Amino acid sequence: MAVRAVRGAVQLERDEAGHMDEKVGALLTAVLERNDLTADDLISVWFTATPDLHSDFPAAAARKLGGGFADVPLICAQELDIEGAMPRVVRILAHIESDRPRAEINHVYLGAAAALRKDIAQ
Repeated sequence: MAVRAVRGAVQLERDEAGHMDEKVGALLTAVLERNDLTADDLISVWFTATPDLHSDFPAAAARKLGGGFADVPLICAQELDIEGAMPRVVRILAHIESDRPRAEINHVYLGAAAALRKDIAQ
């Protein structure tokens, strides 16, 4: 079994904890579904949020999903504050165990966040 990394992002419409829960939950669910994974396949997940998001930690949204996220190591960090960058974005870098070749990993960029990485967005 190899260690692989999966990228993803989602843009929030507003900075509210419940909305973050919904959007981050949808992102993590899509990553798992599109890569035929379960929470048991996750090694760790690194979350970043743009500096304009203050309502909650993205990792808190993952914990609320249940389904095995309780014992997955999660960490949050602030994204660089770059002028002109897309606002209200949560990004993930998930380390997983998978037999899939690196080229077959499905990176997930939901909604407007697909514009961030057109080269790898599915």
